[in-house]
Amino acid sequence: MNGEKDSFIHSSLPLIVLVVIAVVSTVIIMEFGLNDHHITMAQQQSQVNLTSDEKQKALEGISFVMDNTTFSHHTAAVNGIQMHYVIGGKGDPVVLLHGYPQTWYEWRYIMPALAKNYTVIAPDLRGFGDSSKPLTGYDGKSTAEDIYQLSKLLGFNKIFLAAHDVGSQTAFSYTANHPDNVTKLVIMDFPFPGFLPPSFGSNGPWWFSFYQQQDIPESLIQGKEREYISSFMKGLAYNPSAIKEEDIDVWASHAMSPGGLRGSFEHFRAFPTDAMQNKEIAKSKITTPVLALGGDIYPALGGDIPGNFAYSSLKSLASNVTGITVPLSGHWIPEEQPKFVIDQLFKFFGNSTSGSK
Repeated sequence: MNGEKDSFIHSSLPLIVLVVIAVVSTVIIMEFGLNDHHITMAQQQSQVNLTSDEKQKALEGISFVMDNTTFSHHTAAVNGIQMHYVIGGKGDPVVLLHGYPQTWYEWRYIMPALAKNYTVIAPDLRGFGDSSKPLTGYDGKSTAEDIYQLSKLLGFNKIFLAAHDVGSQTAFSYTANHPDNVTKLVIMDFPFPGFLPPSFGSNGPWWFSFYQQQDIPESLIQGKEREYISSFMKGLAYNPSAIKEEDIDVWASHAMSPGGLRGSFEHFRAFPTDAMQNKEIAKSKITTPVLALGGDIYPALGGDIPGNFAYSSLKSLASNVTGITVPLSGHWIPEEQPKFVIDQLFKFFGNSTSGSK
């Protein structure tokens, strides 16, 4: 009997190994592709069948290469959630925070260049990607605590911080609540709740109000995630060709994951709380040097929105802010004009040592 059992185990080992390899390989391909770090629609469907916990376990510690630079996946327990992040490079730490409806992958064109001089950390914010999607904790102060705990866990006492879209609220709140931990801050294309430029009206662009409705956007978009995200992203791009079909597959796959839509919308539902927090911060303003990068034109908004509304908004919140409008770019600045962004980050951050550890 024991001989038969041993024989069965030995004969099954190759199959078990193949299954493990297949799962890990599928995850790698789904996130990056074999050659260009993109996924196909078929791979996207496979990804939806993996839970966040399963994918976190499969990805943990796995290394991959972007433009001859090695990065690796990790998950950290911070502030009551599991946060997925990608890290690579060597030097002072630069933390990159993505926006809606994206993930760390938004920074794929930026990360390899920065990693030549810096340690680059790109997490998935709570509610997005492969990080936890809890029911609460999406206001700026709470999400900032996620990132603060991550930076401390990694041993960084001071960081450079750059963010886009809703990640900007997290980055700003981080800087306001932990000013000694942030050397310099870069904000990209985000009007801060409580300080919306007059051109936006009192409620901001249409999707701000839409996403704040409980359950309605989920019920309308579910089952049409890819179509919606494609239309939304291309509509806010000056150059829609910068938003590739393979990239839309990535964002859509995460939106289709359990809690993916709700988690992303919760950031917008926290805007009323963010507005109150921002108004309190504005009483004294942050003194950390801030660079505000803004797009040039937004076709989907009819051309009525002036460029670099982030700068207009930040003037009420920061005492040392510089604004630069990114030429020939809409909302998706890191993807529409990556070289411009890289140049501005190097120029603003400089080569000085931040005393990160």
